[in-house]
Amino acid sequence: MPQYHTPNGGLPGQTQLLTDRAVFTEAYAVIPKGTMQDIVTSFLPGWTGMRMWVLARPMTGFAETFSQYIVELQPGGGSDQPESDSTAQGALFVTQGTLRIVVDGVQSDLGEGGFAYIPPGSAWSVINPGDGLASFHWIRKAWQPAPGIEKPDAFTVNEQDIEPAAMPDTEGRWATTRFMDPTDLRHDMHVTIVTFEPGAVIPFLETHVMEHGLYVLEGKAAYRLNTDWVEVEAGDFMWLRAFCPQACYASGPGRFRYLLYKDVNRHMPLRLG
Repeated sequence: MPQYHTPNGGLPGQTQLLTDRAVFTEAYAVIPKGTMQDIVTSFLPGWTGMRMWVLARPMTGFAETFSQYIVELQPGGGSDQPESDSTAQGALFVTQGTLRIVVDGVQSDLGEGGFAYIPPGSAWSVINPGDGLASFHWIRKAWQPAPGIEKPDAFTVNEQDIEPAAMPDTEGRWATTRFMDPTDLRHDMHVTIVTFEPGAVIPFLETHVMEHGLYVLEGKAAYRLNTDWVEVEAGDFMWLRAFCPQACYASGPGRFRYLLYKDVNRHMPLRLG
């Protein structure tokens, strides 16, 4: 069964060493799981029984297309109006508990591994209907219109109901679970789960225009970020700006899996601001 690392907050003891793996560079950032403590949580108006860790936000000169949160909901917690930006589309991925969402009058209950896509301008709500904590990733991006392109439809699915697509010539050791249809140009962002079996690699330095957010759900690996090899494990987040060279070696002993965001399918803007 899939495993989904979920932060639980807390606060380190006064005797803990300050040494950690957190780093922010001009090309990438690594936010280790140990930094997701009680004192770095945020809150939003219009919500009850919630707190969140902000993993990514648009920043001039760095990553500019998306924000990503980990939201924790107490039993009964949620919001009748979660989104304040009518241009924002959303992608939710549940790592703990159950999430009940209603999008334009259609209700869905998402368990662990559940995914929801919410188009811009949707009327939606979210609540934790269970007796325990619920936790989910919330990725937001302003949808970019294009000639002849309609907004995508809302949908929900569980990752366990999607057949992973193996990368060529890898015998399934490197595979991608795609929540969006890659041929559907209505989508200007893709959210996927990438899985590496022990010993699998990205065998070249990917260098491309897409920005990335990578949250490690399971396992550990050595990840190449720009000129550095960095060890990452379940609960870590990596934030890569456009054209940051990247590669990966899954060191084992178990699978290495991460939730991936990237921007796709649109012209590059020729004017900034």
